[in-house]
Amino acid sequence: MARETGPQCKMCRREGEKLFLKGERCLTEKCAIERRNYPPGEHGRDRQKQSEYRVQLREKQKARRYYGVLEKQFRNYYHKASQQEGITGENLLTLLECRFDNVVMRLGFAASRRQARQMIRHGHWLINGRRVDIPSCQVRPGDVVSLKADAPTEAVIREATALTAQVPAWLQADHDSITAKMLRRPDRREIATPVQEQLIVELYSK
Repeated sequence: MARETGPQCKMCRREGEKLFLKGERCLTEKCAIERRNYPPGEHGRDRQKQSEYRVQLREKQKARRYYGVLEKQFRNYYHKASQQEGITGENLLTLLECRFDNVVMRLGFAASRRQARQMIRHGHWLINGRRVDIPSCQVRPGDVVSLKADAPTEAVIREATALTAQVPAWLQADHDSITAKMLRRPDRREIATPVQEQLIVELYSK
């Protein structure tokens, strides 16, 4: 499985805001943004020219890193979104939100998308009673997500649910039995992704 292997905290510093890539650590004073709120590298503190292309590129990179998606995958998501009815930017975010790893994290069953992705790859999660080990699998309305009976990760999941303040309205979770259901696809106002999707559309439209 292809994935980002570089330092995660540098990604947050590069984008200039918290992307919550390391779960609980992002909520403490150890967060890289709290300690060094400037881009990494020798020239991180220098003033940099903000061209139109640069702003659009940074927005695309921010969204890609937020969801843990590689460049080719992200471009494929954009291509699918552009072929659907409706607003392309909103379609793109909806596709990313419905990824299996993102849904597990939004439900509060994992502290980060990377942790959710690892549990999924190890075969600990079921969709409608069938084991699914593909993090990019699209969860659909009506699908039931549950933990495999003999999965050894229940303690980790309990710790993650303790950090969850609220489950999105488009999802329904039972943290006691570690089961959940996707009620419907999310609306744009329910997606808390810190990106301006229109800038991504402008970048790919060139």
